[in-house]
This record gives sequence, structure tokens and C-alpha cells, in this order.
Amino acid sequence: MRFNAYYFVVSIILFLIELYIALYVRDDFIRPYVGDVLVVILIYAIARTFFKISILTAAAGVLIFAFGIEILQYFKIVEILGLGSSVWARTIIGTTFDGEDLIAYSVGILLLLGLEKFIGTHQKEWRSVQS
Repeated sequence: MRFNAYYFVVSIILFLIELYIALYVRDDFIRPYVGDVLVVILIYAIARTFFKISILTAAAGVLIFAFGIEILQYFKIVEILGLGSSVWARTIIGTTFDGEDLIAYSVGILLLLGLEKFIGTHQKEWRSVQS
């Protein structure tokens, strides 16, 4: 285990954006799609904050986790666990399977891999300029 301040700050920013979307955005695009794209990036950033794992391992693990949660929604896991009356459980785990969410999660992972490559490339260039 380790602590990475960069990913911690990214996690906080993404969490605040997700919170804003959940509380204040009521539309047919940002809330259902952008929120799902960002949530996998948020989970990835949290994982990279505390665990020294590769970009691809973290991205694959997050995508598998997100798909797993979505599949559990299909089987009504919140109700099976007896948490149907819990607003927190219904919000965090979700209650409705949507195949489009799987696409949004995949887009989020592809976006974060592109960002990691772009940022990583520029960090290497910046280090070589400073040397």
C-alpha cells in the first residue's frame, strides 16, 4: 500500500463532480451517461491513490468491478440483501440494470487510459526539459 497525493486530489475533484451531478442535475445525458463515465474514473483514481498497481491492472479491475455491479443490479441484489428501503444502498449499488451503462463504463475506462497516456507522455517530456 501507498498514498499517492495526485490521485487523491483527482478522487476528491471527481467525487465532488459526481455529488453535484447526483444532487442537482436532472437531464437525459449528463446524469445517466457522463455520471457513469466519470464514476469508473473516480473508482480508478481511488484505487491508484492507495494501491501501487499498474494502470492497466487498475483499469481492468475497475471495469470488471463496474460490470459486476451492473450485473448484480440485473439480479436485484439490493432487494435480495434486504436493502430495498435504504436510500444509500439504492443510490450506491443501484437498482436498475441498463446495458447502456456497460458502454458508458467502457468509454470511461478508454478515456482514462487515453488521459493516462497523454499525461504520462507530457510528464516524461517535462522531466526531460527540467534535466
